[in-house]
Amino acid sequence: MALVLHASSTNKNAFKALIAAEYSGVKVELTKDFEMGVSNKTPEFLKMNPIGKVPVLETPDGPIFESNAIARYVARLKPDNPLYGSSLIDYGHIEQWIDFSTTEIDINIARWLYPRLGYGLYLPPAEEAGIAALKRALEALNAHLASNTYLVGHGVTLADIVMACNLSIGFKAIMTKSFTSQFPHVERYFWTIVNQPNFKKILGEIKQAESIPPVASKKPAQAKEPAKAKPKEEPKKEVKKEEVKPKEVAEEEEAPKPKAKNPLDLLPPSKMILDEWKRLYSNTKTNFREVAIKGFWDMYDPEGYSLWFCNYKYNDENTVSFVTLNKVSGFLQRMDLARKYAFGKMLIIGSEAPYKVKGLWLFRGAEIPQFVLDECYDMELYDWTKVDINDEAQKERVNQMIEDAEPFEGEALLDAKCFK
Repeated sequence: MALVLHASSTNKNAFKALIAAEYSGVKVELTKDFEMGVSNKTPEFLKMNPIGKVPVLETPDGPIFESNAIARYVARLKPDNPLYGSSLIDYGHIEQWIDFSTTEIDINIARWLYPRLGYGLYLPPAEEAGIAALKRALEALNAHLASNTYLVGHGVTLADIVMACNLSIGFKAIMTKSFTSQFPHVERYFWTIVNQPNFKKILGEIKQAESIPPVASKKPAQAKEPAKAKPKEEPKKEVKKEEVKPKEVAEEEEAPKPKAKNPLDLLPPSKMILDEWKRLYSNTKTNFREVAIKGFWDMYDPEGYSLWFCNYKYNDENTVSFVTLNKVSGFLQRMDLARKYAFGKMLIIGSEAPYKVKGLWLFRGAEIPQFVLDECYDMELYDWTKVDINDEAQKERVNQMIEDAEPFEGEALLDAKCFK
């Protein structure tokens, strides 16, 4: 009998076992057409879990409920599974962070989110207490992650699986960028973890909440009010005419306002056409220095654009090559909002760990655009230095970064990525 997981395809608690199964090479089948409130109320389901909660794992030896217990069982099916670390102290720390994730992170996200969605009584003092407890937990997690890529050791463990799944509901539903930016190491950790292939296969693309959901209305609402009106009384046709006009005025007043222009679009015209540079860069296959680099400086407009070097602040953490590469890829994805106004090169440097991450960026305007600083949390993970184009050494460094020169500053390149 195959392992069968009873839960919906969107249940974050079910994701724990499914991700653990991907890492462990264990086959777990998710039930099809599971309907919460229906499937979990059947006699067959209640025999597996008498209180009707999900998920439940059906095994040859009997059912298991509680999501952390299910994930532990799946991980244990693989002997000496690295998801449980390589030593007894690793095991202890993994269990520590699983418990912390459940009692400090998951519970307090729920105290904030679910009353707003109507699942429980909304009380502002209770919400404030939940948010304060969540912030305290995230501060502790942020401090730990300041010097650690993973929760335990140098690779993904069951602790990371449980933590990422519990954080995912917060990031997707209520923890906006303005909230999570207080915890930059947690942000870096979360986006790094959920972009790992085994996570992404189960979680898919995650989009961070743009706003906090409003409190669900409990009023059965004004359905009775229209009944009090007298729709059958139509003695005067003039009344109808008078009613149309206010509606038309209201519609005019509620018409959406034109979207405000990006401040960069209001800058004086520049002689540099960014798309022309991007085409030149992409189409130059030979004699790169003579064609593309020369063309760049011929086009460059120091009054309309600025060049910036960036250096990752936490290079000592870059101990795993694929994690470092994913970190940079995630940064470039989140910079998509600036594609119209920017060009960038990111170099991952070194033949062995720790790897260095350095970059070069061309931005419209004399400074780094404020909307980029506000919206892309990765920006604060780098030290930024404006390029002095009158300094020949800095100018040559720009050339080398554009053309992926190797060795770069005496070291081999692990990879080079372009944002264009």
